[in-house]
Amino acid sequence: MAAAEAVAAEISTPQRPLGRPGKPLNHRSPYFIGMLGAAGVATTYLALQLLITAKDMLVLIGLAWFIAIGLEPMVSWLVGRRFPRWLAVSSVFAVGLGLLGVFLAAAIPVIAGQAAAFADALPEHLRRLHETNGSLARWSDRLDLEQHLHRLLDGGALMEGALGAGEAVLGVLGQVLVGTVLTIYFLADLPRIRRGLYRLVPHSRRPRAILIGDEIFAKVGGYVLGTLIIAVIAGSVTFLWLISLGISGALLLAVTVGLLDLIPVVGATLSAAIVSLVVFGSSVPLGVATIVFFVGYQVLEDYVLVPRVISRVVQVPALVTVVAALLGGALLGVIGALVAIPIAAAILLILREVVFPRLDRA
Repeated sequence: MAAAEAVAAEISTPQRPLGRPGKPLNHRSPYFIGMLGAAGVATTYLALQLLITAKDMLVLIGLAWFIAIGLEPMVSWLVGRRFPRWLAVSSVFAVGLGLLGVFLAAAIPVIAGQAAAFADALPEHLRRLHETNGSLARWSDRLDLEQHLHRLLDGGALMEGALGAGEAVLGVLGQVLVGTVLTIYFLADLPRIRRGLYRLVPHSRRPRAILIGDEIFAKVGGYVLGTLIIAVIAGSVTFLWLISLGISGALLLAVTVGLLDLIPVVGATLSAAIVSLVVFGSSVPLGVATIVFFVGYQVLEDYVLVPRVISRVVQVPALVTVVAALLGGALLGVIGALVAIPIAAAILLILREVVFPRLDRA
């Protein structure tokens, strides 16, 4: 120790009070390479564990970001009319929450009453289906559908189901509240977030990145607004059709159609099947007419509404749309299916503008 202190005193000079730096570590040393590899494996493992643990919250954050981009065109329109950004964001959410509140105040009592009436009438609907369809009756006897239905409609089972549904509703409301707050923050700070993301790009490539990024934002915003518009149209048309047939629970079924229509590819088919089965319970001819109605509306939606509202903005081939929706649904459920198509549009844009030109020049 004394020898080391003596050497330390010798190498300390007025120009370098702490002495000259020693030789750098040998980066080719097996010890250094092994430590660096172990640190990389440990960091990757911890990052994956964090992603798995926080998956639900990350999905919620991603969904809030997705909705904020979708609402940005309306906020930008108000800002262009000399609204302060905070007032534009507040106005958009106030109008949206006001419309939602009016709809819920008017629809919840009706939906609750129609759901109770539908539950009371469901056994009679099944009985009529059995009388008009022998094969369905045989399958019902094999599976004891009526017995399971009576158990489901039993008071104790309903109470247990109501408690479970209440817990699920509270959880969903909590997530909706958190998602709404995140969306407001994202939307309020979107210009700043946009500038921060673009600053991560090297200066020489930044103008090109701005053009591509803004195009992706426009595609996502157009897709979100277009999907909402088409879902509202689907629910409204279904409601008018069911009202014209005199079907009980028309509003409940129409809301179901509108919500399921948000799911790409399979949502419209699933909602049509549910409504048709309910109408079949009232009348077989009306059920057939309902199937024809949904087939006709689906043709109208696929070949008129979607091309005019969504396809011009997103510009994704039909095959890519189906594959993206299926993969998104398999990975993240309904939310994955919702965001898969604009993500596919963004990937196609990057491939077309960045990857393919480089490959062509290679």
